[in-house]
Amino acid sequence: MSLVKVVQVPRRPVSLLEPVIGDARYRRLARAADQVRRQLGGRAIWNVNSTATGGGVAEMLQVLVGYVTDLDIPIGWLVVTGDAEFFTITKRLHNQIHGDAAGGPLGAAEDQHYTRMLAANTVELLDRIRPGDIALLHDPQTAGLARPLARVGARVVWRCHIGVDWENEATRAAWQFLRPHLGGAERYVFSRREYVPSWLPADRVSIISPSIDPFSPKNQDLDTATVRAILATLGVLDGAGPRAPARFVRRDGDVDVVTRPAVVTADGRPGPEDPVLLQVSRWDRLKDMAGVMHAFADRVVPGGTGYLMLAGPSVADVSDDPEGAAVYGECLLQWRDLPPAARARIMLVTLPLDDIDENAAMVNALQRHATVIAQKSLAEGFGLTVSEGMWKSRPVIGSAVGGIVAQIAGGTGILLPDPRDLAAFGQAARFLLTDQAEAARLGRAAHAHILENYLGDTHLIRYAALLGTLTSGRPARDETTGLP
Repeated sequence: MSLVKVVQVPRRPVSLLEPVIGDARYRRLARAADQVRRQLGGRAIWNVNSTATGGGVAEMLQVLVGYVTDLDIPIGWLVVTGDAEFFTITKRLHNQIHGDAAGGPLGAAEDQHYTRMLAANTVELLDRIRPGDIALLHDPQTAGLARPLARVGARVVWRCHIGVDWENEATRAAWQFLRPHLGGAERYVFSRREYVPSWLPADRVSIISPSIDPFSPKNQDLDTATVRAILATLGVLDGAGPRAPARFVRRDGDVDVVTRPAVVTADGRPGPEDPVLLQVSRWDRLKDMAGVMHAFADRVVPGGTGYLMLAGPSVADVSDDPEGAAVYGECLLQWRDLPPAARARIMLVTLPLDDIDENAAMVNALQRHATVIAQKSLAEGFGLTVSEGMWKSRPVIGSAVGGIVAQIAGGTGILLPDPRDLAAFGQAARFLLTDQAEAARLGRAAHAHILENYLGDTHLIRYAALLGTLTSGRPARDETTGLP
């Protein structure tokens, strides 16, 4: 049985971007691609992560790998696998990097298992990754691949999509665990400067913000009739009226229809015109879905208007997140304990993930139908659901943590200084659900901000600059004593 899976990504025409980003930005992207092709000289770029579905990293790779393929740059995507213990270890690392010490420190036994699991994956990775190829490793699940790949001549970049703006005992423990594994990497990429550990050499660090794709199934234009048809198929809308086809366009350009329902826990459904507050995220304690639910129940339901939808992936379909089912179960139990008036206006929605394009179209329809979007994270690496909602001209109420701060500029949404302040969150939600003219004004400004700063051309150009530093220099030595 193979440990390493090859993800086949359809070619995505870059020309689609030109009418959106304008001629000057498009020509800049084309020049950057020409430079990368020359510098690679036939060598390939390999993205390596731990899942092909679920979460922002996999979604971005689906898009960016498709665009780079269309630019005739050799690129591939490989997914490593592990056993339950491996993913428990990496989930604890994920939580620790976000400052959560639950589960205690990771010791020698965990390090040995982590190393042994990745060593087994390395054997199969070397069937594809050749000396001189660029290995772009994503997140803690792949850090242990840096040294073995560097030893055979690969040019290794480790890309960390997560982090917090501060340090505590938990974050220091996580970086202490990872540091010995990262010596083979020549460059390190983070989403924000604040996430970079102090011991990393500044001249080997690049800051690259993630991006969204306006033509992906998650962000493409959908008219109101199509949105309502998709929501009716999901089972989250009451009285949708005559059904239009629930159509969407797949990444390969084929037109398809949403056919799968969601699993919905609710005592009521909003009508087509009812205002809706939506949060879409993994079932992860750091996303604080339970906090959103209680803030809405306490501050919006009594005398306020609108419904709350908490939407996440089917907990059976995210292989690298063993906590998802537990967090969803906790939310379900807490929902059942709410007063009847709150249960009638709060919905828990799990979306099937077996077809990632269809899942993305479902999220797109939910975001386009929402009046207001929430991202009340307790910690956040970047949180592209914020940019996705803003692209659809929706205001976002977000916690002032991590990359959410970078995305919600002044006049485009509401940033809450304390992510645990349920009263402030509930008041902000009630205000925007009631004053829909203000919500629409903020939403228009939000769309313009994302167009300027968070589309794929900017993302790819920054990667082109990074690759230029690799292909123009010599490989770094793999020092067994750790990083310089």
